[in-house]
Amino acid sequence: MFHIDPGNPAPIYAQLERAVRTSVAAGWLEPGDQLPTVRQLAVILKINANTVARAYAALEREGVVETQRGVGTFIRPQAAGSGSHNALLARELQERAARFIADMSGLGFSASDVIDHLQHAYQKEASSNG
Repeated sequence: MFHIDPGNPAPIYAQLERAVRTSVAAGWLEPGDQLPTVRQLAVILKINANTVARAYAALEREGVVETQRGVGTFIRPQAAGSGSHNALLARELQERAARFIADMSGLGFSASDVIDHLQHAYQKEASSNG
């Protein structure tokens, strides 16, 4: 269901939050869908249950999920609405862009080098598709 990369420098709870937000934004999880329990997901992903609980709590604060005591954790209807959907996608793009720039910086590229290469790749793609 969700992929966690132990080699990724991002904390596991942040990876899990991102995976849930991405799944909602992409439409893989829909309003009303129930997430696995904290224990179930911890066993599936082979991570600490407190890590899952931390991710679920953050997602609840963001309004992505809601927990119904004794029933489970569900994707909130508003989380998939067009405004929230766009906000989730924008946040995901922002996080991926920041991670990409940090990765490229680690390889010795400046932000302007990255932007120049992306613009060149975009122009090449646009001319081949247009």
